[in-house]
Amino acid sequence: MQLEGIYVPIITPFRNDLAMDMEAYGEVIDWQVSNGVNGIIIGGSTGEFFSLSTAERQEQLTFAVERIAGRIPVIFGVNGIPAERCYEMAEFASIAGADALLVAAPPYILPSQDELAKHVLEIDRIANLPIILYNYPARTGVAMEEEFLQRIGSSKNIVAIKESSGDAARIQLLAHGYRQFQLSAGAEDQVLEFYAWGARSWVSVIANFLPAEALAIHETCVLRGDFATGRKMMQALLPLMLCLEKGGKFLQCVKFACEIIGRPGGPVRPPLQPMGSELQQQVLQMVKNAKTTLSDIDKR
Repeated sequence: MQLEGIYVPIITPFRNDLAMDMEAYGEVIDWQVSNGVNGIIIGGSTGEFFSLSTAERQEQLTFAVERIAGRIPVIFGVNGIPAERCYEMAEFASIAGADALLVAAPPYILPSQDELAKHVLEIDRIANLPIILYNYPARTGVAMEEEFLQRIGSSKNIVAIKESSGDAARIQLLAHGYRQFQLSAGAEDQVLEFYAWGARSWVSVIANFLPAEALAIHETCVLRGDFATGRKMMQALLPLMLCLEKGGKFLQCVKFACEIIGRPGGPVRPPLQPMGSELQQQVLQMVKNAKTTLSDIDKR
């Protein structure tokens, strides 16, 4: 499996009673496909998988596979605790028609590198699908270190790594030392650095509400190699990206940004709470500024 372009970890729209809004979910999927994204990720952290029951997660995947009907790849996150649930999700994904899996370290457990490798290889054995590793130690508590990468490196199914550590040195390490894994941008504010080091895909959160703009950055940097323009585009997005990455209300901001442009968003499930009006105004202004500036750059 070759990763090329923009892969969107889509949100889960909830109704006011906090039930999944499957009609809105279908609209989210159709809109992303119509905008030309290269793949959709179901059950990522942006999709609030941690707040969903097993049945809800499985319903999402089945619905998405049927809705997309092979138009673009469907990647399914199989993460969580306990480990047996991850294995159950991996088996379900292989039956339900997922094209690939997104696999992170189980949160809270803090496995050793050898234990983490055995966990990932067990998912590989069960599903026999392409695997995109998801290195996000700020959420899982464990980094996918070199010992782990060497341990799992012989698996032909492990094709890529979504690097979300925020550590620029990791980008260089992966680009030079572990070329058997495709490198995918997983930190919004470091996309330019990933592209400079050879990444050809971006798991883009902002594509939930700015898919055309994310695709334009990819085309500018990866397909045309125009990093001068790419820097200008990233400068326009950087305040918004930093707000998402470091503002403390990640999911609330993403869903509100979707609503700003007229797309489904909805509330978040507890323990998360609604964002305040001050932050809403900040996000509103950042989205407007980014769209205006990017539009001006595109016209030049």
